[in-house]
Amino acid sequence: MQAVGMIAEFNPFHAGHAYALAQARKLTQADVVVVVMSGNYVQRGEPAIFDKWVRARAALDHGADIVIELPVTGAVQAADQFAEAGVATLAALRVTALAFGTEHPELAYLDLARQLEKAPLMDPGFSDYTQTYATQLNAAYAKTAGITQTDPNFMLGLSYAKAVLALQVPMQLYPFGRQGVAHDALHLTANLASASAIRQRLRGGESLAKIVPADLIPVYTKQQQYGWPQYFPWLKYRLQTADLAQLRQVATMAEGLEYRFTQQIDDAIDMTSFLKRVKSKRYTYARLRRLALAITLNMTTAAVEKARHLPQLHVLGFTPAGQQYLRQVKHQVGWPLLTRVSADMLAPNGILAMTHRADRLITTISGVEQNYGRRPLM
Repeated sequence: MQAVGMIAEFNPFHAGHAYALAQARKLTQADVVVVVMSGNYVQRGEPAIFDKWVRARAALDHGADIVIELPVTGAVQAADQFAEAGVATLAALRVTALAFGTEHPELAYLDLARQLEKAPLMDPGFSDYTQTYATQLNAAYAKTAGITQTDPNFMLGLSYAKAVLALQVPMQLYPFGRQGVAHDALHLTANLASASAIRQRLRGGESLAKIVPADLIPVYTKQQQYGWPQYFPWLKYRLQTADLAQLRQVATMAEGLEYRFTQQIDDAIDMTSFLKRVKSKRYTYARLRRLALAITLNMTTAAVEKARHLPQLHVLGFTPAGQQYLRQVKHQVGWPLLTRVSADMLAPNGILAMTHRADRLITTISGVEQNYGRRPLM
């Protein structure tokens, strides 16, 4: 059986995602579509609006054959680290094709990545504090390889290509044109909407007709939703009770941000007001949200590094075809294939310790166990 992979968040799953899964299968004529999906936390630095099991079920019902969890240590990262974690996971499952939607499907992504590889970026630390790291990196790309596009899905596609080269895995890329509106756009166009717009409509109790598959509408309307409104009090508590030495141990803490965060938290009434207080030209909102999430979940540098040395394939679900593919490759997979979570896996030294630490807050809020004893959806 031949497989094509996709790396996704499905936050939440909508009609554009169903189209993407169908395109991946069509472009590659694959027998199965393997999705590496962010678990309960996403790249923008917040909890996914629905838990990983709800989102995995939606994907399996609309074109995916296998859904593997991308752990929080890979999911809540900048584009290059996010892409590398996803590509490594697909390669571990012997997937040799990666499909992705982009604003520029006509470009040769591996060739562009090779240009960057031949002329390595000399990173001076990007010491211009009047611009974000991302802005300075894009300028370096333009100077090095003439890459002037900055559309988000193009940049993510380039990150996939860089990851394939860095990991030296035999993986072909299959870009296709995105169907829908611009990334993070809040308006609807011809019954298409971004995931950001759908989250906004969900939280406002607005209609989802025609912008998500019809069978998902009743599912979504009765699911527990997650977001910074529930998480902000926990962040505030952590910042008001942890000392500066403890905060310096948090993953991605840098350049004295612990001082800025603790100085601004007392008068902040919600996440939006807090981010406005700590925002500077140096950091994007996404970078600050990711750090805030790491503080909330007590993701220390030591714990994150330990988790990165424990590769894993946590299977959230599969179809009959997906199950057949897993049987085909199980003896070739070098990473532990986890299909039922035991207490040992969740222990402080267990393979899923970091996932368990991050997911505990979801369980506390909802009362729904996220890992222990959970079997893959079928």
